[in-house]
Formats: sequence, C-alpha cells, structure tokens
Amino acid sequence: MSDTKNISGNGKHKDSPSGDGGIDRRLIKVSAPATVANLVCGFDILGMALNDPQDVMEVRLLDEPVIRIKHADDYDLPVEPEKNVAGAALIALQEACQKKIGFDVVINKCIKPGSGLGSSAASSAGAVVAANHLLGNIFSKEDLVRFAMNGEKVASGVKHADNLAPCIFGGIILIRAILPLDIIPLSAPPLFVTVVHPQIEVKTSDARQILRKEVQLKSAIMQWGNIAGLVTGFLKNDYDLIGRSLEDVIIEPVRSILIPGFDEVKMNSKEAGALGGGISGSGPSIFMLSKEEQTARKVEAIMKNVFQKIGVEFKTYVTSINQTGVKIVDEK
Repeated sequence: MSDTKNISGNGKHKDSPSGDGGIDRRLIKVSAPATVANLVCGFDILGMALNDPQDVMEVRLLDEPVIRIKHADDYDLPVEPEKNVAGAALIALQEACQKKIGFDVVINKCIKPGSGLGSSAASSAGAVVAANHLLGNIFSKEDLVRFAMNGEKVASGVKHADNLAPCIFGGIILIRAILPLDIIPLSAPPLFVTVVHPQIEVKTSDARQILRKEVQLKSAIMQWGNIAGLVTGFLKNDYDLIGRSLEDVIIEPVRSILIPGFDEVKMNSKEAGALGGGISGSGPSIFMLSKEEQTARKVEAIMKNVFQKIGVEFKTYVTSINQTGVKIVDEK
C-alpha cells in the first residue's frame, strides 16, 4: 500500500471535535447473516443467506489511515488487520479508495468460527458494507465482494465468493465465475431452512485438502445435471425438482466422513418430508430445506435426537432465506 498504515490492538483513543483533524464521529452498526455455501451440488458456485444466526459489527470511520480491530466475543481471533478477515477486507477497500481514511471495528460474533455457516464471510462482508456506507456508498456490491474475498483468503487460503455474495446481496446467489467476478442473484420459492451445528470444528482449509484432485467424467456429468436442475428448480418454483437436484456425488461423499451422524440426519430428514440438504459449506453444520415450517420443525427434532444419541453437543436453527444481506441496524 502506498500511504496506508495498519495498526492493530486494543489501544484507547479519544474522539476529537469535527474539523480539528481528529477522529470522525460517524459510527455504524450492521448485522451480517450466516450463509450456506455450495447448496449440496454447487461447490464454490452457489450460496444462500440465512435470517439466523447473524454477527453484529460496529464500524467507525477515522480520518487517519489506520485499522483497529476489537472483539466483543470469546473466540480470541487475531486483531492484526493482515491476519483478521475483516481487516484484510478493509485493507483492500482502503487501497481502492485512495484516501487517508481508516476504521475502528468492533466485532461480536454470533456465528461460531469453523461452523460451516460463513463466519469469516460475515466478518469480511459486514466490515466492507459498513465502511462503504460511511464513505457514501462509493463502491458497488460487486466491488465489496472483491474486497471481502481477501478476508476469505486469510481464512481458507482461497478467494471464494459463495458465502460472501449472498451475505452482501442476500437471497440465493450463483457465482458463475471468479475472474472476472460474475454474480447472478436467483429467485426462489419460499423455503424453510433447518440447521444443526455440531459443536466440533472442521477447518475450511482442512476440508479442502481431503478433496479428490481428479473427478470421473460420469460423476462430473451427474453433478452438472444436478446444478442445472437445482438452479432451474429455484427459478421455476419447482419444489420437486429442487429436491431431486439436491445431490452431490463429488464433495459430500468425502467430507461427510468428518461429520458424525451426517448420514442418519440426512436420511431421516428426507423421510420426514424435507426436500433435501447436506453439508453447509465445509461443515460440520448440516442444513435441510423444507417447503413448510411444520416439516422444518420435525427435521429439527430429528437432528436433536441424532446428536443426543451420539453424545455430541449441538445447536439448531429453524430459519428462512435472508433477502437483504448485511443490514444497517444503527447509525450515529
């Protein structure tokens, strides 16, 4: 960076009156939704935002080129901007802005890191959306996704956007390409989403390492058909087609071995009437889609029963698709 200095830590500073060269008093609070990436067959290209859970972040605009990060949770995540996903995203935004501005960021994570629910994306996306608003919305949503992808690289070593795009845009998103970035919002019928988060950790970087490097052509053809079918099902409000297309013959068979109870949850949930589902992101969370809330509640009971039997602590959510993405909840 040319003239940008990044300072981390929890040092205290004083607000200065407007116009005297001190800290700008503008402060914004945002909520950033959890996301389900891949949507079973759409590895790295499909993602969906959830109404629950959500992170909460406060971002203050500064008139000096620094980034300070604090955490209001107990996850002990890095505060150095280069090592923090929100910090890395803001560094990219700073460089593109080419102004001597900085940010104070306070992150309260309600999406547990390593949950498979887009925790790193929520921090990255929340930070750049808040910063952009404070700057007068000078960047497009596509720009914000590009900035936030630097945070995902810190988290997993890969610049992927299947969590970030729905977190910023809301709804269900198709990432047709990364270079150049091509983001396509998809319409979809009303869906209820049931999620179980076993309290074990599966790191995205580790979950990527175990994937096969080569795929048989017949498997690839089946996967392409399922992706096309799933997107078509969303666009045509065809619940049956959505259910038939929620099949992954490449990623899930490998990653599911990292998640105890996965096969039982999926089989019993579909028998109870769920359309289908699978691993949320890289896991360990499991999600299932249902047409009706009553079915989604039955699926939640099934998930609870499975993990109670195997003695793994867990958390469940019955929620729906978040259509707004990162949302401003307060501004001063």
